[in-house]
Amino acid sequence: MTRYAIDAVIALRLIRDGSDADRRHQLVAPSLLRSQALSLLYRDVRAGELTETAGRRQLEAVATMKVRLLGDRVSRATAWKIAAELGWDDVGASEYLAVASLQADALVTDDDALASSAAGIVRVAPYQELAP
Repeated sequence: MTRYAIDAVIALRLIRDGSDADRRHQLVAPSLLRSQALSLLYRDVRAGELTETAGRRQLEAVATMKVRLLGDRVSRATAWKIAAELGWDDVGASEYLAVASLQADALVTDDDALASSAAGIVRVAPYQELAP
């Protein structure tokens, strides 16, 4: 079974698509995934793109999604190292690269900057590979 690292946008996309990818694949992400999903959903509700009921329903779906969330010392140290190597001012995106490099066969993201930064660190897989 292939293990995929996913970001918050992909987690929400899986939920919105009604995908069962979390039952067919092993999913991993940094522990910040849930906080980022919360922020994305709140922003969408505030912008009028989602009703509050829909936003809260999707937030609950994130909480019940079968995904291994990692925030251990090795993951944090690796995120720090990756951010430093890439010259980033923040470690948020590097946490996804760290988890992907340590625990996954591929990273699934719609973030072009994150995907290009993954070159040489971890394979980037298209969404369709995760949720055909």
